[in-house]
Amino acid sequence: MNPSHNTCRSHLWPRRDVLRAGAISFFGLTAPQLAALRAAADEPSSANSQTAKHRRNACVFVFLFGGPSHIDLWDMKPEAPAEIRGEFQPVATSVPGIQICEHLPKLAQSMHRFCLLRSMTHHMPVHGPACSEMYSGREYFGPPTTDQALPQDWPSVAALAMRFGSGAGGLPPSIVLPWYTQFDGQDKRIAGQSGGRMGEQHNPLVIDGDPSRSDFRVEGLQAEGDVSPQRVLRRRGLLSDLESRRDHAVLRHSGPRSYGQHQDLAFSMLGSTSAGEAFDLSREPEKVRDRYGRTKFGQSLLLARRIVEAGGSLVTVNWDDETKREKVSPFWDTHNHNFPKLKDHLCPRFDLSFSAFLEDLDERGLLETTLVVVTGEFGRTPKIGQFTQNAMTERTGRDHWPHAFTVLLAGGGVRGGQVYGATNKIGGFVADKPVTPGDLAATIFWQLGIDPSLRYFDEFQRTEQRLAEGKAIKGLS
Repeated sequence: MNPSHNTCRSHLWPRRDVLRAGAISFFGLTAPQLAALRAAADEPSSANSQTAKHRRNACVFVFLFGGPSHIDLWDMKPEAPAEIRGEFQPVATSVPGIQICEHLPKLAQSMHRFCLLRSMTHHMPVHGPACSEMYSGREYFGPPTTDQALPQDWPSVAALAMRFGSGAGGLPPSIVLPWYTQFDGQDKRIAGQSGGRMGEQHNPLVIDGDPSRSDFRVEGLQAEGDVSPQRVLRRRGLLSDLESRRDHAVLRHSGPRSYGQHQDLAFSMLGSTSAGEAFDLSREPEKVRDRYGRTKFGQSLLLARRIVEAGGSLVTVNWDDETKREKVSPFWDTHNHNFPKLKDHLCPRFDLSFSAFLEDLDERGLLETTLVVVTGEFGRTPKIGQFTQNAMTERTGRDHWPHAFTVLLAGGGVRGGQVYGATNKIGGFVADKPVTPGDLAATIFWQLGIDPSLRYFDEFQRTEQRLAEGKAIKGLS
């Protein structure tokens, strides 16, 4: 996790296997034993931990897979012809002069807390490569022939933060929940979410599950079994001894993130009270959980708030819902019935959960130091029923449109109640202050205190690459 390590080589231990073998799954402890292990570890004092919680900058990256319709939600064009403006009406918000969709009433009343960046743009109309561009901040490396991850994918911002960032309170620098974005029926996750060509050993920690379920828990952090803390420490000493005896030829190729570093992370999480409590939603009052909404998305946002509060650095929240099995329009990919899907399903869930999330961060004093980013991989066509990429697009839907779309920004020094950038009269192209995925990535790195000019070794092209090619967005404060 040291930024001075600028190269990377292949690794013998996949990260998930190391977490399991290292400590998490077979070192089941009781609650008192966990406390004893934490006391034995070199963890910061509780006073220092509390200070770190309130002074560290963090980022929550919310990804609305499928591509939300910017022109129906955030960048409405009420003066445009009917086939462009659509069925929805704009409504006033808490900020005079700014309007958003009528089906986002709670968010409209929270407009003073966030910024509408209406000038995001790129040129990729295919889901996987477009997701890769937004997750990684880089133009896709090849032809748009697949939605699925490839070994030569650019590393995601989440993976780069995992390697070059830092966590606190026993938490890793980068956490993804509640899953890696993926199309139903495909055997691989969507492109651009992992370490890719930098190396899969730098993947973020993925909390795969449904936080809205009553039986949700993060495997390995719960109290179970009868293994004493003394046995845990003896096992850790044994593993350290084995590591020191490994063949030097193996060590030379183990890369900057070694088996021992994964081991340290696993023990850090296991031995940290704050890390274990961060994932325990049962500690939240029922009223708070209801406020967020008892959906997978809502409870994921609540979990993200708890992680940030406990010292987490970057938390990625990927949208997931029961529409994943729809062949034409899963998630925010509204190729048919665009308006009823938004009105009856997507908008109510997002409006309830995201407005609660912003209010909660604000009330707890976390919004000032936490940058919140909400985006999809692209927007939707200005004209209803317009065909651009997907032949299944019907007269009731909107197709993919990467040339201009909206990103929501809040906190982290971003002034709420403003609009940044603009599109033309039909919402089709950027007319002012264009922002690229690279610019957004650089802004996130800047927020996390990571130098975007740092370099890593690109195993695919056999050269060094900068973390970000864009520049941090100016004029947001």
